[in-house]
Amino acid sequence: MLRDITLGQYYPADSIVHKLDPRVKLFGTMIYIVSLFVMRGVVALGVATLFLFCVIRVSKVPFRFMVRGLKAIMVLLLITAVFNLFLTPGEPLVSVWKISVTEEGLTNAVMMAIRLTFLILGTSIMTLTTTPNQLTDGMEKALMPLSKVGVPVHAIAMMMSIALRFIPILIEETDKIMKAQMARGADFESGNLLRRVKNMIPLLVPLFISAFRRADDLAMAMEARCYQGGRGRTKMKPLRYAGRDGAAYLLLLGYLAVVIACRILLPWPQ
Repeated sequence: MLRDITLGQYYPADSIVHKLDPRVKLFGTMIYIVSLFVMRGVVALGVATLFLFCVIRVSKVPFRFMVRGLKAIMVLLLITAVFNLFLTPGEPLVSVWKISVTEEGLTNAVMMAIRLTFLILGTSIMTLTTTPNQLTDGMEKALMPLSKVGVPVHAIAMMMSIALRFIPILIEETDKIMKAQMARGADFESGNLLRRVKNMIPLLVPLFISAFRRADDLAMAMEARCYQGGRGRTKMKPLRYAGRDGAAYLLLLGYLAVVIACRILLPWPQ
């Protein structure tokens, strides 16, 4: 299960998405997330689905590899769907005792599950096609205007990049600890959900110790290399927009415009 988490990993491939400027992918991910919560209706959903699958195809990242990351959020998807299904007021379809399933609740549950699924897939495209160094440079460059008002842009970008980089490392470390404890008789798979959660508690202490040790090693390595923050630092590969980046921006804005037009012009339900 832990190895199924793909967020924070990089998948090397020779695709147009990999070659895009990291700022394009950052803003593109933001635009796609906004579109998921703006879209309304079957037509807008179809446009978002088509756009997502086209980007996945162009990125040359195997679809099975991306879908594998959804296994880790199945519990969150189920909880979200159940809450929307039973707690949304409206015209009841099925009623049992004091619990009723409404037409609006069913619609909201399905749409919220789809939104969360597409959100994870869209975010995974950015991390799978962009290295941590590129993400750091892209974030810093995109947020650079905020440095004029005293915001530590370089430090924020560095922290976010390190956090993304540590996700697969901590997942691998957790998997090793689980296998070591299972070899000593620990059981993480039997019992109900609450029992499994309780069985995971003994993992926290060694995992926190390992995380703090890695953080300390990273701090010592940065100090040994005389790291003093972003002031006066230069880039070995400065970010420059290319023609494909402008085309990508136009495509993203066109997609967002279509989704907004579907919401305004087409009634709901469709």
